Amino acid sequence: MNTDQRGAADMEKQQVLVLGAGYAGLMAALRLAPHTRVTLVDPSPAFTERVRLHERAAGRPDITLPLATLTRRTGIDHVAARATRIDPAARRISTDDGRELPYDRLVYALGSRTADPGERAYTPETAAELHKRLQDGPGELTVVGGGLTGIELAAELAESHHAWKVRLITSGEVGTGLSAKGRAHVRTTLTGLGVRIEEGRRVADPDDIDTDVVVWATAMTANTGLAEAAGIPLDPGGRVRVDGTLRSVSHPEIYAVGDAAAMTSPAAGALRMACATALPSGSHAASSIIAETRGQEPKPLRFRFVAQCVSLGRRDGLVQLVRADDSPRETVLRGGPAARFKEQVVRTTVRGLRLAARRPGAVPLIPGVG
Repeated sequence: MNTDQRGAADMEKQQVLVLGAGYAGLMAALRLAPHTRVTLVDPSPAFTERVRLHERAAGRPDITLPLATLTRRTGIDHVAARATRIDPAARRISTDDGRELPYDRLVYALGSRTADPGERAYTPETAAELHKRLQDGPGELTVVGGGLTGIELAAELAESHHAWKVRLITSGEVGTGLSAKGRAHVRTTLTGLGVRIEEGRRVADPDDIDTDVVVWATAMTANTGLAEAAGIPLDPGGRVRVDGTLRSVSHPEIYAVGDAAAMTSPAAGALRMACATALPSGSHAASSIIAETRGQEPKPLRFRFVAQCVSLGRRDGLVQLVRADDSPRETVLRGGPAARFKEQVVRTTVRGLRLAARRPGAVPLIPGVG
């Protein structure tokens, strides 16, 4: 193909805007790059390994990767700005630096955040600031939330900051989605690290807790304000309503992926917010758009859960095997082997993104991701 022919082919490619450079958005952008013109809109110059935020709070510095190292030689245009408005009728978005960006297809991948706890509390998203605060200690630190995020934070901080007294408060049981064996191991490990566990206590406001530092690790909220303002329907939980192919039910030129999307699959049912669902959804949205460019009908998402992996500090962990619908089996892997397995799972997420940058066509062959 000569230069003129290559230029003509590029002109025929669809313009795809990807909002958000997290796990789902970045995977979608990398897979789409050989087939479409991709613009990735995200204010940050780096990809953050969000599943390592509890490690960042404990002092680990290297949980980000420059986007340029992943998008180099892919043809992806990174716009370092924040999307402020979506105009579905004109198929255009506005950014906070005054740009107007047109699109043929839009991938909405703005993820989620911890529900706003107010100014007093830290969250996983403010892990760096939390680490700085802990250097001023010692004192008492209270983690609110007994899900996997809260468990990982409490264990990591208790292990790395011995001078601090760590408490974990939850409205239900610690690790409600785990099996009895899994919950028992979590309790034993946390207690062994010196964490005081208070179950069955509901906290509505950080100011209700008598403690030096509050870390809020409760429910996640989808970042779907832009979608709602644009008239894109949301489900009761505030996530973008999509069909089986991940297209918006009202705007088929818009795809939603990751934590921002109300995704389902026949085997798993409703998909929870997680890195485990973000990467496959980003890849699937890319497959759907590629199919459309070829005049084919996109296929529905096929996904099933396999395991939940939990860090309990650097030397202990839990791998909870689950059924396709994410309900726990009795089988668990505990201790050091589980910690090493979890670390490899986390590393594999970045390996998957690197593979998507080098050989995007190989991603659909990865079990659980493609």
